[in-house]
Amino acid sequence: MEQDLSVSDMRVGDTFEGFYILRSAAAKISSNGKPFLSAVLGDATGDVDAKVWDYHGSIGPADEGQVLKIRGTVTEFRGALQVNVDKIRLAEDGDAYDPASLVPTAPIDPEASWAELLKFVDSIADPDYRAVCRDVLQRHGEALRTIPAAKSVHHSFLNGLLMHTLNMVRQADLLSTLYAGTVDRSLLLAGTCLHDIGKEREFLFTELGLVTEYSVSGELLGHLVMGAGEVAEAAKRLGTPEEKAVLLEHMLLSHHGEPEFGAAVRPMCAEAELLSYIDLIDSRMEIYRENLEPLSPGQFSQRIFALDKKIYKHG
Repeated sequence: MEQDLSVSDMRVGDTFEGFYILRSAAAKISSNGKPFLSAVLGDATGDVDAKVWDYHGSIGPADEGQVLKIRGTVTEFRGALQVNVDKIRLAEDGDAYDPASLVPTAPIDPEASWAELLKFVDSIADPDYRAVCRDVLQRHGEALRTIPAAKSVHHSFLNGLLMHTLNMVRQADLLSTLYAGTVDRSLLLAGTCLHDIGKEREFLFTELGLVTEYSVSGELLGHLVMGAGEVAEAAKRLGTPEEKAVLLEHMLLSHHGEPEFGAAVRPMCAEAELLSYIDLIDSRMEIYRENLEPLSPGQFSQRIFALDKKIYKHG
């Protein structure tokens, strides 16, 4: 029996014991009328479906995000790996495990990425937009540097929001030059830098820093509205001219593009329109990156919910 077998190293027939994060859990009833637990287990290398058959225990959705000790066997179901769990319990205070092996992190250097983001902020020519950025980052920079950008779908790992934001600011800088006659670089960079700042309050986090669920404010308001509120408060503190403050708020409120995708309002200036596309590009390219990584050339992925299709890894 292997100890602490990583998800990426699991193969059919492996028996193992170790510690894993409970990504999701649901109590179900099998075709023969017996209860079972359907779960997703994860570590820093990936996720795997798991089943606890004939299960009468207490572990369930309320434990999502917690660390579990598992003993099980790797099987295959419909072409995908699945763990049949023999023993399961929550991790206890006396258990020895390495949290770093359980929590996925962004493939970036966080300190260098943060320094690069601050350089972009310093390069914002308009003093009012630059001041708002500096003020908000001073108050919320620790969260932006460390938290995931989402619960799932894309950048759902530690430092994910920093990776997502910096990638977008790089694009914004490039595109502001290409469309210099149409786009105000200062407004575009400021809006891009701050576009997801409300996610600190939108989510609830585990002790390891991963997202478990939405907060009450996250459900009722969402990060677009809460982020725009942070910008409005900063602009008021700094005495920012009203039109500039409203434009920055509009950038955040409209960056999902259309109401059906969560936008509070549709983009009504060139910078807001461009920001919505930059956000879409980076989120979708990250979905591709994460799903292409485990594939071999010539393979198709399973259907990806967020893209509503399979994708192909070419040579």
